[in-house]
Amino acid sequence: MKRFIEFFQMSEVFGYFIRVFKKPDPSRPNTSSLRMMHGINRISIIMFLFCIGVMLYRFLSR
Repeated sequence: MKRFIEFFQMSEVFGYFIRVFKKPDPSRPNTSSLRMMHGINRISIIMFLFCIGVMLYRFLSR
């Protein structure tokens, strides 16, 4: 049972959401491809959360 609970821990997922929207660390390299990748990740997270909201709204309004 403990292994099952560890498998479904969501702390890593929520930690990633927080890390993506933080300011970049100036001591780490910052190339254009890395910035582009993080920008696309931000867009996809925002679209995902928007779609979840739309689905919840449609589910609750019926």
